Amino acid sequence: MSEFKAAGFSDEFGGGPDLVGITTMTSPYYFVPPSGSTAERPSDPPPGMLRFNTDIGRLEVWRNDHWATILGESPDLGVSTAGTGESPGGTGTRGVWSGGRLAPDGTYSNKMDYITVETLGDAQDFDTLAAARSYIAGGCASRTKGILYGGANGPLVNTIDKFVFASTGSREDFGDTVGSNAGNAGGYSNGTRGIFAGIASPSFTTRIDYITIESNGIAQDFGDMLYSQYEVGACGSSVRALFGAGYRSPGTYESSVEYVTASTTGNSVNFGNLTLSRRITTSLSNSTRGVWSGGLNPGTNLIEFVTIASTGNAQDFGDLIADRSGANGAAASPTRGVFGGGYAPVATDRCEFITIPTTGNSVDFGDLTVARGYTSACSNGHGGL
Repeated sequence: MSEFKAAGFSDEFGGGPDLVGITTMTSPYYFVPPSGSTAERPSDPPPGMLRFNTDIGRLEVWRNDHWATILGESPDLGVSTAGTGESPGGTGTRGVWSGGRLAPDGTYSNKMDYITVETLGDAQDFDTLAAARSYIAGGCASRTKGILYGGANGPLVNTIDKFVFASTGSREDFGDTVGSNAGNAGGYSNGTRGIFAGIASPSFTTRIDYITIESNGIAQDFGDMLYSQYEVGACGSSVRALFGAGYRSPGTYESSVEYVTASTTGNSVNFGNLTLSRRITTSLSNSTRGVWSGGLNPGTNLIEFVTIASTGNAQDFGDLIADRSGANGAAASPTRGVFGGGYAPVATDRCEFITIPTTGNSVDFGDLTVARGYTSACSNGHGGL
């Protein structure tokens, strides 16, 4: 029998027919799997179905109950000498936690810890800040560099630090914030720019500042938020930066989410609302979903999410292990988000994780090296990249 071609056939998922038995692919070049956006995923695929997700630019496979991303190259290596309970070696996304407040009495930390997001285990020492401080803007990073914007140790400061994810002990000075001080901000990056909103300087402001990550120097004005506030949670995609929740005035907490287009400058625009008004919440994202967790009004274990490319109100995602506020520290890969530190109700070292493309409650990940709240965190695999 000569060659048999099945190009005209398709199964219920739009692909070719099943090939039973030993099947040899003779092309020396490539094969093209099914592709589509996250929204176009099949609703009831067979176990092991492989597809290319055009939203995140990666292959993914159906593992009976969820889509798992197949990680490719990474600019960072995991820990190759991990001890018991520590994040093991291998490629992956690195999350770094910096500074924080050890206790409500005002004791601050200069610790910098790191984890490998795709693994489980306790954090390890990364570096130390030049001076102990807290209330640093979090979530700002490119594929290679992390940025720490402002903060306080008593008074607010104008310090901006930078570090290289792949190299421990690499923290050094970057430049200065807009004005003489800045703290309590939400931080976002599209890999080129870092954008900071909800800035205390020292009280409530509408300020939005930005930096160019590869160009050391003084931050610049981006625009203004709709409301004067601070202690907002920030996240986003490569196109949009979202800022949600916040402390608007004494005794008044915010539920609104605002957004800006990262590549431009200008004032923020209304996106929608979170389900609960609160401050000092923690946020993270992959390229499609923004997630907020915890917060104070009073403490809550709520996790909720929005779809970044649209506008509208948040939806329920699940619950944290316990009520948590004052975390402000979260790191993300395309599929996993890790929340670390905070007050629950006293300072905690607990890290817990979620699978971002799904919904559900968080699961224990490991511990930071020191229990603290108001810490800052970022990763080299978040949704803005």
